[in-house]
Amino acid sequence: MRRRDFIEGIVGAVTAWPLAGRAQQRSGKIHRIGLLTRKTDASVANQINALRHGLRALAAELVALNVDVIVTVDTPPTLAAKQATSTIPIVVAVSADPVGAGLVSSLAHPGGNTTGLALLAPETDQKGLEFLKQALPKTNRVVMIVDSKNPGMMLRLKAIQSAAPKLAIELQSIPALGSSELVDALAAAKEPPDALFVLSPIYAAYRKEIAEFATKKKLPILFDTSGLAGEPGALLSYGADISDLFRRAATFVDKILKGARPADLPVEQPTKFELVINLKTAKALGIDVPMHLQQIADEVIE
Repeated sequence: MRRRDFIEGIVGAVTAWPLAGRAQQRSGKIHRIGLLTRKTDASVANQINALRHGLRALAAELVALNVDVIVTVDTPPTLAAKQATSTIPIVVAVSADPVGAGLVSSLAHPGGNTTGLALLAPETDQKGLEFLKQALPKTNRVVMIVDSKNPGMMLRLKAIQSAAPKLAIELQSIPALGSSELVDALAAAKEPPDALFVLSPIYAAYRKEIAEFATKKKLPILFDTSGLAGEPGALLSYGADISDLFRRAATFVDKILKGARPADLPVEQPTKFELVINLKTAKALGIDVPMHLQQIADEVIE
Protein backbone atom coordinates (compact mmCIF):
# COMPACT_ATOMS: atom_id res chain seq x y z
CA MET A 1 0.00 0.00 0.00
CA ARG A 2 1.36 3.42 -0.94
CA ARG A 3 1.95 5.82 1.96
CA ARG A 4 -0.56 8.35 0.68
CA ASP A 5 -3.22 5.63 0.32
CA PHE A 6 -2.52 4.62 3.93
CA ILE A 7 -3.01 8.18 5.16
CA GLU A 8 -6.20 8.62 3.16
CA GLY A 9 -7.44 5.33 4.59
CA ILE A 10 -6.92 6.64 8.10
CA VAL A 11 -8.66 9.91 7.33
CA GLY A 12 -11.54 8.08 5.70
CA ALA A 13 -11.98 5.80 8.70
CA VAL A 14 -11.93 8.65 11.18
CA THR A 15 -14.37 10.66 9.09
CA ALA A 16 -16.91 7.89 9.71
CA TRP A 17 -16.94 8.64 13.46
CA PRO A 18 -20.40 9.67 14.80
CA LEU A 19 -18.90 13.07 15.61
CA ALA A 20 -18.31 13.72 11.92
CA GLY A 21 -21.81 12.55 11.13
CA ARG A 22 -23.35 15.07 13.52
CA ALA A 23 -21.15 17.82 12.12
CA GLN A 24 -22.29 16.98 8.61
CA GLN A 25 -25.93 17.21 9.62
CA ARG A 26 -25.37 20.67 11.11
CA SER A 27 -23.28 22.24 8.39
CA GLY A 28 -23.53 20.03 5.32
CA LYS A 29 -19.76 19.53 5.41
CA ILE A 30 -17.94 16.29 6.17
CA HIS A 31 -15.05 17.21 8.45
CA ARG A 32 -11.76 15.44 7.88
CA ILE A 33 -9.74 14.48 10.95
CA GLY A 34 -6.15 13.30 10.56
CA LEU A 35 -4.78 10.72 13.02
CA LEU A 36 -1.01 10.47 13.49
CA THR A 37 0.24 7.77 15.87
CA ARG A 38 3.25 5.50 16.49
CA LYS A 39 1.58 2.10 16.16
CA THR A 40 3.98 1.03 13.39
CA ASP A 41 7.11 1.28 15.54
CA ALA A 42 7.40 -2.47 16.10
CA SER A 43 7.32 -3.32 12.39
CA VAL A 44 10.26 -1.01 11.62
CA ALA A 45 12.12 -1.31 14.91
CA ASN A 46 15.53 -1.48 13.18
CA GLN A 47 14.91 1.77 11.37
CA ILE A 48 13.77 4.00 14.24
CA ASN A 49 15.52 7.08 12.89
CA ALA A 50 14.00 6.51 9.47
CA LEU A 51 10.61 6.20 11.12
CA ARG A 52 11.03 9.58 12.79
CA HIS A 53 11.74 11.15 9.39
CA GLY A 54 8.72 9.29 8.07
CA LEU A 55 6.51 10.74 10.81
CA ARG A 56 7.48 14.22 9.72
CA ALA A 57 6.64 13.29 6.12
CA LEU A 58 3.32 11.78 7.17
CA ALA A 59 2.49 14.95 9.08
CA ALA A 60 3.27 17.02 5.99
CA GLU A 61 1.01 14.81 3.89
CA LEU A 62 -1.84 15.16 6.38
CA VAL A 63 -1.46 18.92 6.05
CA ALA A 64 -1.48 18.58 2.26
CA LEU A 65 -4.77 16.67 2.51
CA ASN A 66 -6.26 19.80 4.10
CA VAL A 67 -7.75 18.01 7.11
CA ASP A 68 -9.73 20.08 9.63
CA VAL A 69 -8.11 18.62 12.75
CA ILE A 70 -5.09 16.42 13.42
CA VAL A 71 -5.32 14.07 16.42
CA THR A 72 -1.95 12.86 17.72
CA VAL A 73 -0.80 10.26 20.21
CA ASP A 74 2.38 10.78 22.27
CA THR A 75 5.07 13.44 21.97
CA PRO A 76 7.07 12.61 18.77
CA PRO A 77 4.05 12.60 16.41
CA THR A 78 2.79 15.82 17.98
CA LEU A 79 6.14 17.52 17.47
CA ALA A 80 6.10 16.29 13.86
CA ALA A 81 2.62 17.71 13.35
CA LYS A 82 3.61 21.06 14.91
CA GLN A 83 6.60 21.27 12.60
CA ALA A 84 4.34 20.61 9.63
CA THR A 85 1.65 23.19 10.39
CA SER A 86 1.00 26.18 12.61
CA THR A 87 -2.59 26.66 11.43
CA ILE A 88 -4.39 23.30 11.41
CA PRO A 89 -5.67 22.53 14.95
CA ILE A 90 -3.86 19.67 16.72
CA VAL A 91 -5.50 17.68 19.51
CA VAL A 92 -3.12 15.60 21.62
CA ALA A 93 -4.97 12.53 22.89
CA VAL A 94 -2.13 11.38 25.16
CA SER A 95 0.97 13.29 26.27
CA ALA A 96 3.05 12.74 29.40
CA ASP A 97 3.99 16.39 29.91
CA PRO A 98 2.92 18.71 27.06
CA VAL A 99 4.43 21.79 28.73
CA GLY A 100 7.76 20.17 29.55
CA ALA A 101 7.97 18.66 26.07
CA GLY A 102 7.29 22.03 24.45
CA LEU A 103 3.94 21.11 22.90
CA VAL A 104 2.03 23.96 24.58
CA SER A 105 2.97 27.15 26.40
CA SER A 106 0.98 26.28 29.52
CA LEU A 107 -1.89 24.02 30.55
CA ALA A 108 -4.27 26.93 31.13
CA HIS A 109 -3.27 28.86 28.00
CA PRO A 110 -1.88 26.44 25.38
CA GLY A 111 -1.29 29.12 22.75
CA GLY A 112 -0.66 28.25 19.12
CA ASN A 113 -2.63 25.50 17.40
CA THR A 114 -2.22 22.65 19.90
CA THR A 115 -4.26 21.50 22.91
CA GLY A 116 -5.55 18.23 24.37
CA LEU A 117 -4.86 15.92 27.30
CA ALA A 118 -1.92 15.71 29.72
CA LEU A 119 -1.24 12.31 31.24
CA LEU A 120 0.28 13.62 34.51
CA ALA A 121 2.65 10.72 34.00
CA PRO A 122 5.72 11.86 35.97
CA GLU A 123 3.71 12.06 39.20
CA THR A 124 1.73 8.86 38.61
CA ASP A 125 4.86 6.95 37.56
CA GLN A 126 6.40 7.74 40.94
CA LYS A 127 3.27 6.50 42.70
CA GLY A 128 3.30 3.35 40.61
CA LEU A 129 6.84 2.62 41.74
CA GLU A 130 5.70 3.05 45.34
CA PHE A 131 2.94 0.50 44.81
CA LEU A 132 5.48 -1.90 43.29
CA LYS A 133 7.65 -1.57 46.40
CA GLN A 134 4.63 -2.28 48.59
CA ALA A 135 3.77 -5.37 46.57
CA LEU A 136 7.41 -6.53 46.53
CA PRO A 137 9.12 -5.11 49.65
CA LYS A 138 12.38 -6.88 48.79
CA THR A 139 12.61 -5.21 45.37
CA ASN A 140 16.06 -3.69 44.94
CA ARG A 141 16.55 -3.46 41.18
CA VAL A 142 14.08 -2.39 38.50
CA VAL A 143 14.77 -2.27 34.76
CA MET A 144 12.99 0.32 32.63
CA ILE A 145 13.07 0.47 28.81
CA VAL A 146 13.00 3.99 27.35
CA ASP A 147 13.02 5.83 24.04
CA SER A 148 15.81 8.36 24.53
CA LYS A 149 14.56 10.47 21.61
CA ASN A 150 11.10 10.93 23.11
CA PRO A 151 11.22 14.14 25.22
CA GLY A 152 8.08 13.26 27.15
CA MET A 153 9.39 9.83 28.04
CA MET A 154 12.71 11.22 29.20
CA LEU A 155 10.84 13.57 31.54
CA ARG A 156 9.07 10.53 32.94
CA LEU A 157 12.35 8.70 33.39
CA LYS A 158 13.82 11.65 35.28
CA ALA A 159 10.88 11.66 37.69
CA ILE A 160 11.14 7.91 38.27
CA GLN A 161 14.89 8.17 38.84
CA SER A 162 14.31 10.79 41.53
CA ALA A 163 11.79 8.55 43.31
CA ALA A 164 13.79 5.31 43.14
CA PRO A 165 16.46 6.07 45.81
CA LYS A 166 13.79 7.03 48.35
CA LEU A 167 12.39 3.53 47.95
CA ALA A 168 15.81 1.86 48.11
CA ILE A 169 15.49 0.89 44.46
CA GLU A 170 18.25 0.93 41.86
CA LEU A 171 16.73 1.89 38.52
CA GLN A 172 18.50 0.76 35.35
CA SER A 173 17.29 2.30 32.10
CA ILE A 174 17.79 0.51 28.80
CA PRO A 175 17.43 2.44 25.52
CA ALA A 176 15.05 1.00 22.93
CA LEU A 177 17.05 1.31 19.70
CA GLY A 178 15.45 -1.55 17.83
CA SER A 179 14.18 -5.09 18.28
CA SER A 180 17.46 -7.03 18.11
CA GLU A 181 19.32 -4.32 20.01
CA LEU A 182 16.74 -4.43 22.81
CA VAL A 183 16.98 -8.21 23.06
CA ASP A 184 20.76 -7.96 23.38
CA ALA A 185 20.54 -5.13 25.93
CA LEU A 186 18.06 -7.03 28.08
CA ALA A 187 20.25 -10.11 27.97
CA ALA A 188 23.25 -8.02 29.03
CA ALA A 189 21.40 -6.27 31.86
CA LYS A 190 22.74 -6.71 35.37
CA GLU A 191 21.35 -9.91 36.78
CA PRO A 192 18.88 -10.37 38.16
CA PRO A 193 16.46 -7.44 38.11
CA ASP A 194 13.55 -7.84 40.48
CA ALA A 195 10.96 -6.29 38.16
CA LEU A 196 10.36 -4.40 34.91
CA PHE A 197 8.72 -0.98 34.70
CA VAL A 198 7.16 -0.75 31.23
CA LEU A 199 5.44 2.33 29.78
CA SER A 200 2.59 1.78 27.34
CA PRO A 201 4.29 3.33 24.24
CA ILE A 202 7.29 1.06 24.75
CA TYR A 203 5.10 -2.01 25.19
CA ALA A 204 3.17 -1.16 22.02
CA ALA A 205 6.44 -1.14 20.10
CA TYR A 206 8.20 -4.08 21.76
CA ARG A 207 5.49 -6.31 23.16
CA LYS A 208 6.99 -9.58 21.91
CA GLU A 209 10.51 -8.86 23.16
CA ILE A 210 9.36 -7.67 26.58
CA ALA A 211 6.90 -10.53 27.12
CA GLU A 212 9.50 -13.14 26.17
CA PHE A 213 12.14 -11.64 28.46
CA ALA A 214 9.75 -11.35 31.42
CA THR A 215 8.52 -14.92 30.93
CA LYS A 216 12.02 -16.35 30.61
CA LYS A 217 13.32 -14.54 33.68
CA LYS A 218 10.04 -14.88 35.62
CA LEU A 219 9.89 -11.14 36.20
CA PRO A 220 6.81 -9.19 37.33
CA ILE A 221 5.92 -6.12 35.28
CA LEU A 222 4.65 -2.74 36.47
CA PHE A 223 2.57 -1.04 33.76
CA ASP A 224 1.39 2.57 33.60
CA THR A 225 -2.19 1.95 32.45
CA SER A 226 -4.98 -0.42 33.44
CA GLY A 227 -5.40 -1.51 29.84
CA LEU A 228 -2.23 -3.60 30.13
CA ALA A 229 -2.95 -5.14 33.55
CA GLY A 230 -3.97 -8.44 31.97
CA GLU A 231 -0.87 -8.82 29.81
CA PRO A 232 1.60 -11.70 30.38
CA GLY A 233 3.79 -10.95 33.39
CA ALA A 234 1.73 -7.96 34.54
CA LEU A 235 1.69 -7.81 38.35
CA LEU A 236 0.13 -4.40 38.75
CA SER A 237 -0.62 -1.21 36.88
CA TYR A 238 -1.24 2.33 38.00
CA GLY A 239 -2.22 5.35 35.95
CA ALA A 240 -4.95 7.07 34.03
CA ASP A 241 -7.39 5.17 31.83
CA ILE A 242 -5.98 5.76 28.33
CA SER A 243 -9.31 4.89 26.69
CA ASP A 244 -10.98 7.63 28.73
CA LEU A 245 -8.41 10.15 27.50
CA PHE A 246 -9.23 9.25 23.90
CA ARG A 247 -12.94 9.73 24.59
CA ARG A 248 -12.22 13.13 26.09
CA ALA A 249 -10.04 14.02 23.08
CA ALA A 250 -13.17 13.67 20.96
CA THR A 251 -14.78 16.53 22.90
CA PHE A 252 -11.85 18.76 21.96
CA VAL A 253 -12.34 17.85 18.30
CA ASP A 254 -16.05 18.63 18.60
CA LYS A 255 -15.40 22.06 20.15
CA ILE A 256 -12.83 22.93 17.48
CA LEU A 257 -15.16 21.88 14.66
CA LYS A 258 -17.76 24.19 16.20
CA GLY A 259 -15.35 27.12 16.01
CA ALA A 260 -13.23 27.05 19.18
CA ARG A 261 -9.53 27.93 18.92
CA PRO A 262 -7.00 25.42 20.34
CA ALA A 263 -5.15 28.32 21.96
CA ASP A 264 -8.24 29.05 24.07
CA LEU A 265 -8.94 25.45 25.16
CA PRO A 266 -7.04 24.60 28.38
CA VAL A 267 -5.21 21.30 28.41
CA GLU A 268 -7.12 18.83 30.58
CA GLN A 269 -5.65 16.41 33.10
CA PRO A 270 -6.95 13.05 34.30
CA THR A 271 -9.14 13.08 37.37
CA LYS A 272 -9.08 9.34 38.02
CA PHE A 273 -6.15 6.98 38.39
CA GLU A 274 -6.60 3.23 38.65
CA LEU A 275 -4.60 0.65 40.56
CA VAL A 276 -5.05 -2.86 39.17
CA ILE A 277 -3.45 -5.95 40.70
CA ASN A 278 -3.11 -9.21 38.77
CA LEU A 279 -3.25 -12.06 41.29
CA LYS A 280 -2.89 -14.61 38.47
CA THR A 281 0.60 -13.30 37.81
CA ALA A 282 1.31 -13.07 41.53
CA LYS A 283 0.36 -16.72 42.02
CA ALA A 284 2.39 -17.87 39.02
CA LEU A 285 5.48 -16.05 40.32
CA GLY A 286 4.98 -17.02 43.95
CA ILE A 287 4.31 -13.44 45.07
CA ASP A 288 2.11 -12.78 48.10
CA VAL A 289 0.53 -9.38 47.46
CA PRO A 290 -0.27 -7.65 50.80
CA MET A 291 -3.97 -7.61 51.62
CA HIS A 292 -4.00 -3.84 52.27
CA LEU A 293 -2.84 -3.28 48.71
CA GLN A 294 -5.56 -5.56 47.34
CA GLN A 295 -8.16 -3.68 49.38
CA ILE A 296 -7.28 -0.28 47.94
CA ALA A 297 -7.02 -1.54 44.36
CA ASP A 298 -9.66 -0.42 41.87
CA GLU A 299 -9.60 -3.89 40.35
CA VAL A 300 -8.12 -7.27 41.26
CA ILE A 301 -7.65 -9.83 38.49
CA GLU A 302 -8.08 -13.36 39.85
